[in-house]
Amino acid sequence: MVNDALIAARLRAYTGLTIFSEMTALAQAAGAVNLGQGFPDSDGPPEVLEAAREAIAQGLNQYPPATGLPLLRRAVAERRATDHGVAYDPDTEVVVTAGATEAIAAALLGLCEPGDEVVVFDPLYDSYGACLAMAGLRRVPVLLEHDGTRFTFDPDALRAAVGPRTRMILLNTPHNPTGKVFDADELALIAGLCIEHDLIAVTDEVYEYLVYDGLRHLPLAALPGMRERTLTISSAGKTFSTTGWKVGWACGPARLVTAVRTVKQYLTFASGTPFQAAVATGLTECMPWVENLRATLERRRDLLVTGLREAGITVLAGNATYFVQVDARSFGTDDGDALCRDLPASAGVAAIPSVALYDDKKAGRHLVRLAFCKDESLLATATARLAARARATDPATALTRRD
Repeated sequence: MVNDALIAARLRAYTGLTIFSEMTALAQAAGAVNLGQGFPDSDGPPEVLEAAREAIAQGLNQYPPATGLPLLRRAVAERRATDHGVAYDPDTEVVVTAGATEAIAAALLGLCEPGDEVVVFDPLYDSYGACLAMAGLRRVPVLLEHDGTRFTFDPDALRAAVGPRTRMILLNTPHNPTGKVFDADELALIAGLCIEHDLIAVTDEVYEYLVYDGLRHLPLAALPGMRERTLTISSAGKTFSTTGWKVGWACGPARLVTAVRTVKQYLTFASGTPFQAAVATGLTECMPWVENLRATLERRRDLLVTGLREAGITVLAGNATYFVQVDARSFGTDDGDALCRDLPASAGVAAIPSVALYDDKKAGRHLVRLAFCKDESLLATATARLAARARATDPATALTRRD
């Protein structure tokens, strides 16, 4: 008999619109500047866009192999070897997916059994929770807390999160929504636990090239003993500003990649043939463009952060991604969700309440995520509007805790 109650319990928290869709709808209704959803407002490298057009004209419009076009798998493997010193066989250790989201879903479904535990870092991107629930897995969160300088975690909390039912550590670095780049010591601790407890690591590295402040992304798979137990996931969306193409990939030892491929052939089977060809062009020819994008985004982050701080708004600026965190208490409330629902109408700016991405609702209650992957004129407009909204906050009428 189908266990309808079990299915309902898994999905109950994931019915309705995502928080991103909700906030975008509010932005559109109010004509607000949308700093909520994390997509750039400009296109990727001209060479990549032209390569997609050429691929369509040349007839690359039918199903690709389930593992992805060979030229893209080769380009991915070459990029990982060149940039990170980790070698993969493009025929057996790389699989192309419909974005990183499909790769993560397929990894959870293919590598875990219902009832297994997966350690995650809190906050976590919303699709993680949905995928874990649909796979019948229990997530065990480890809180990332801001120490006044950066987001970090308690090593003892991570050690305590690993138990007899733990199957996997799911790591997102660079991290959305905090902008955290996990450093060498933190990765060494994670690696040590994986080796000690014979765990699989799945790493979401879609922001790997969008790292600032002189820091460098370090892949977990490059650490001693980790290549053979790590599935590394990335995508073209953030690297080449082509988020709508949904071209991602997973790299790892053949047994892990086979599990992902086995599941994904019954999800999408394959997708985006001409876009896969174009992304191969990007990975082989357009990395200087990516470096320019990184520098541009770092400048835009600094413009937003500086402008908000000059207005007296507390900003927790990370070292990577598209995002910064703002403290809602700068606007007279500790309720970031209520603030975000008010801002489109009251300030003409849309944001994401970070609490929607937290397991620990108390820890994330006062935080708001802003995206800076936008045109500088839009960022200037949003900064001015948020500054005016903060200055206009009346303590007597401010949004307050709803107990």
